[in-house]
Amino acid sequence: MSEAGPDLVVAGAGGGLVAALRAAQHGLDVLVVEADPHHRRGNNTSMSTAMIPGVGTRWQRAAGVEDSPDLFVADVRRKTKGAGDERLARALAEVSPQLLEWLADTGLPLSLVTDFRYPGHSVDRCHTVEGRHGTVLLDHLAKAVSASPRIDVLVPARLVDVLADADGGVRAAVVETPDGDREEIPTPAVLLATNGYGADPELVARHCPEIAGAVYHGGENSRGDALRIGAALGAATAFLDAYQGHAALSPKSATLVSWATVMHGGVLLDLSGRRFGDETTGYSEYAATLAARPGATGWLVFDRRVHDACLAFTDFRQAVDSGAIVWADDAEALAKATGLPAGEVAGELTVAAAVARGEGRDRFGRTDFEAPLEPPYAAARVVPALFHTQGGLVVDGAARVLRPDGTPIRGLYASGGAAAGISGHGASGYLAGNGLLPALGLALLAADHVFHRTTEEGPR
Repeated sequence: MSEAGPDLVVAGAGGGLVAALRAAQHGLDVLVVEADPHHRRGNNTSMSTAMIPGVGTRWQRAAGVEDSPDLFVADVRRKTKGAGDERLARALAEVSPQLLEWLADTGLPLSLVTDFRYPGHSVDRCHTVEGRHGTVLLDHLAKAVSASPRIDVLVPARLVDVLADADGGVRAAVVETPDGDREEIPTPAVLLATNGYGADPELVARHCPEIAGAVYHGGENSRGDALRIGAALGAATAFLDAYQGHAALSPKSATLVSWATVMHGGVLLDLSGRRFGDETTGYSEYAATLAARPGATGWLVFDRRVHDACLAFTDFRQAVDSGAIVWADDAEALAKATGLPAGEVAGELTVAAAVARGEGRDRFGRTDFEAPLEPPYAAARVVPALFHTQGGLVVDGAARVLRPDGTPIRGLYASGGAAAGISGHGASGYLAGNGLLPALGLALLAADHVFHRTTEEGPR
């Protein structure tokens, strides 16, 4: 680093590492500040299924998938019922092929998911890694960061403040170590990649009360640091009630059972042994639906075909290995294994199978069962969970943090859960990948903007 300090400080070693790598490739000096010494296994990037939406990528072209930013924005509009930030959605759609192909060119093995499609996506556009788990993605980024001579990593340490100059632009980052020591680091640019506020129960209860009683399954340092720092600099905020929930967390394995079980034909029963909605509307909004059922728990039921189709997911395999899946030869045995009423379980499975064969309509409006479930049956007890919040600081298409009047705060950027995302309000607007695409895409955009600004302004 130069005596003047790094060209960019990145707060958060999850998706923000994309910004560090990209900036370093541009020839900039970068400091990454991370509070969690175990972040490679404990932040939201590492805990994800590594699903990254891409629009018009080389993998889609090879598979014959026709996609466009217009189609992606239309999907966001439909899923959010018109409440999503379409301006930002378009910017992310447009940068997504560049992002994914850049990641692949750095050595990350990516592929297009074509065996099933998450709710809300009208075409196959989710790209992922082998094992479909974020640890593979984050390990790759972390190793590349470690190998770069232009990137320093300070861990454990927390960004606690960003200091402004007389014009309101960034002039320094204030970093605190666990022993209480503080250091003021001169820098012209800071990327807030500290995620949202899911780990702060008070903020969750204030902004997302419907999910406040659910299990929090995210990074422990997602405490709203970006909101606090941004507010002090006059930043605008939006969609603070937005979040990603999940209705398929196994309390036994503390991992996802995977919503792919549903998309391949599984059903979710509450403690009465009955289905209670269209499970394919989305795993995020279904978390609050499950949370509102008696006992706030249920049983995800599927069969051997679905089980085998989901083995591609590391989370699902971990649930299997933990003993979270029970098997039964028929509906009566399934009811006994789960403790659910036998008559209701048998009735629901019979009706669902009939609908899957085209014999009538589902009373909840579900249209996709893929195929009838057949014995032997599998079941896993699941509870609702909050994964991360989706509201935050308002940013533009270059990831610059904006004031309420729309002007950018010079040198301040936000990505991922620190930024107001594209999921609209609540949980129902969440599309698979709405967490990772803003985390990685905005980080890339921020690094590019810092580089171009540095080039235009010259050395500090």
